Amino acid sequence: MARPSTSHAREIFAAGVSAAHAGDRVARVVGLRGRRLRVGPWRYDLTALDRVLVVGAGKASALMARAVEDRLGGAVAGGLVVVKEGHGVPLERIRVVEAGHPIPDRRGVSGTRRILDLLAGSGPRDLVLCLLSGGASALLEAPAPGITLGDIRRTTRLLLASGAEIGEINAVRKHLSLVKGGGLAQAARPSRLVTLVLSDVAGDPLDVIASGPTVPDRSTFARALDVVTRRGLAGRVGRAVRTRLERGAAGAIPETPKAGAACFRGNRVLVVGNNRLALDGAARAARRLGYRPLVLTSR
Repeated sequence: MARPSTSHAREIFAAGVSAAHAGDRVARVVGLRGRRLRVGPWRYDLTALDRVLVVGAGKASALMARAVEDRLGGAVAGGLVVVKEGHGVPLERIRVVEAGHPIPDRRGVSGTRRILDLLAGSGPRDLVLCLLSGGASALLEAPAPGITLGDIRRTTRLLLASGAEIGEINAVRKHLSLVKGGGLAQAARPSRLVTLVLSDVAGDPLDVIASGPTVPDRSTFARALDVVTRRGLAGRVGRAVRTRLERGAAGAIPETPKAGAACFRGNRVLVVGNNRLALDGAARAARRLGYRPLVLTSR
């Protein structure tokens, strides 16, 4: 049995982080051989595509985008990702916008608008790769009608301070946004859409990670209103937010897209990294150092 040391602890920790490295995980699942594009288990013939576009958001999305560029090269026609300030990396074909996190700011809204403009010009012969990682809920933002960025900033601060769980926070954020809760999938129609996810949520619930912009939303206006009410925030989030949630819960505003909606037909999602991979990587490093590691849980 190894003798515990600070250097061993650091080595084990570093191995865990490395095992879930954003760029490495994407590089493992994306490739190009001739005119055949590989994304996870799926194959695409570039001769049947007009463009490959890359969009996304999250603290690691620039690293993910760099891996896509490295692997696909000139097959990438363009794109844009929104990252936390200070997390950008140089890219050749995909633009990087740095924005505020965990509180959304105007840079994030502007970057999201540019993503929506890009998707608005896409068609059925385009393939859209969406790259999502932790932090995307704050970085990918397009306020719903009647809601301002100020409303979302105030509501986000209140939810974070209230001790609300991530699922609760995202249930509210999804119902104040045009892109969360499946909204980005709607915007990408009629293109083919493949989402690569670096999960930062225990259990990898796809509708919670990054507020689920490309997957069916299981939350509802009623749940969002309940979160705000139970957390004692109904009188603090502002009239516009409260009114939207109340009208939505009453059926006066269309719900976020649910399972079976047309915007999800043919769309594909792959989790490329999560905390389980990090734990397994740390355990392997511990074993090499002479320990007998036991991973109790990834949750």
